[in-house]
Amino acid sequence: MIDSARTVLPHAGKGEGMVLDDLGDKITLRQMQIFLAAVESRSFMRAAERLGLTPPAVSMQMSKLSESLGATLFDKEGRSVQPTEVATALVPYAERMVETLKEAVHVVEALQGRIDNQVRVVMVSTARNFGPQLMQEFRKCHPEADLQISIDNREGVIAALEAGRADVALMGRPPKRVEVTAHQFAKHPYVLISHPDHPLARAKRIRRADLVPMPFLVRESGSGTRMVHEHFFHEAGLALPRAQQMDSNANIKQAVMGNMGLAFISAHTIALERQAGKLSVLQVDGMPQIRDWYVLHLKRRPPGPAARQFVEFVRADGPAIMRGLFGPDFGAAA
Repeated sequence: MIDSARTVLPHAGKGEGMVLDDLGDKITLRQMQIFLAAVESRSFMRAAERLGLTPPAVSMQMSKLSESLGATLFDKEGRSVQPTEVATALVPYAERMVETLKEAVHVVEALQGRIDNQVRVVMVSTARNFGPQLMQEFRKCHPEADLQISIDNREGVIAALEAGRADVALMGRPPKRVEVTAHQFAKHPYVLISHPDHPLARAKRIRRADLVPMPFLVRESGSGTRMVHEHFFHEAGLALPRAQQMDSNANIKQAVMGNMGLAFISAHTIALERQAGKLSVLQVDGMPQIRDWYVLHLKRRPPGPAARQFVEFVRADGPAIMRGLFGPDFGAAA
């Protein structure tokens, strides 16, 4: 619409100028389109044919435009119309407005095409052990997709979803503070690990109470791993053992390999270290503890076409991919 800033056009039939104020709610882009068609064709009938309108509709819109401007725009000459001096002065502004609209539509269409192909996946740090493989397998089926990946802790993942920086999340227990649509696609086992030379590494059966005196390494409060740690002892009515907090599973693994303590950790994060004999999984009552992996998105913000395809891919093909990565016991959906 025409900007409501003060604009001066010559008034037809008079030698004085006319001030246009607050016309934004009266003059429309559609009127500008009709106006240009009428000027170019010099006929309301031909303008109507070009625009798929009736001649009376064109005539009515030009009458409204003239009334809003307070100026005569066309003089009739038989079946044709001739633009007045005011109309001629208005033409470049109308062309600019219509062209700006076309550019805006083009930008929106281009952006929408990009958004339709965009898949922004955020995953908890533990999921880095399989998330990239899932995305790469999806890319093979959908090479046109614009895949973007980010990795964060649990709170960071939830914040990215809430802020609209991600379309889909890969994580364990779904958040409670926001409504999500979540699909379970694989089991997520947690185990207790130690250095291979730790005295408990050779034990056949370890009671929970035996672990209370031991030093532990833990993730930050609120993380899935920390929740497993605390639930394991609270469930048995035991006090939490002394623990040192670390900011990543990688640091925890390094500390355990340095024989600094024990740690609960996702079995999906230690496959290579176990194969290399650098870590041992302890035989503890109540372990492993099985959780689930989910692919999810905000309920209030459904994902776009490509992101929906990714969700369906993870639901359908994710279990088989996880079995291939981690074996039949720890890679299957429930």
